[in-house]
Amino acid sequence: MNPKADFYFETEQWHAETNRLREIVLSCGVTEEVKWGVPCYTYNDANVVLIHTFKEYCALLFHKGALLSDPEGVLIRQTENVQAARQLRFTSLKEINKLASVIKSYIYEAVEVERAGLQVPMKKVSEFKVPEEFRIKLDKLPALKTAFEALTPGRQRAYLLYFGAAKQAKTRESRVEKYMPQILAGKGLED
Repeated sequence: MNPKADFYFETEQWHAETNRLREIVLSCGVTEEVKWGVPCYTYNDANVVLIHTFKEYCALLFHKGALLSDPEGVLIRQTENVQAARQLRFTSLKEINKLASVIKSYIYEAVEVERAGLQVPMKKVSEFKVPEEFRIKLDKLPALKTAFEALTPGRQRAYLLYFGAAKQAKTRESRVEKYMPQILAGKGLED
């Protein structure tokens, strides 16, 4: 146990559940760290799984869950845009205890994925739809296009998904206008 992670298990609404998950995860020989403000478990410095909570449930998030075999059919893809991560969700301590052996087997498989150096094949940015309102700005403003192309693929995807999520053209256009200075400054959506 890493004392730096203790705060998460002492203050959360899912106290008993997260403590049990911590116990199970640590029994699998991974290292406990704190990343993104939550307990994250690594193998040879590679992120394997993390514990996080929401109002309705607590969960284990497998960073490369898309590569796990999931024989029990319990892994959840949070949204259609999530490419690699998968969740195991829980709403009670009883549910966690019932699935303890399954949880361990999934963690061991996730460690093997890291040992083998496997990578989730990610969609290229070019495979994402560029909203018309943004495409027009990119065509009109070469500096914007250059700045956008200089962003990391993850930042590019985030912008494309955010702009494209708006149902109305007016909203898409407003979002593009609002974030143009941030793109020109080389920053991502959340920077």
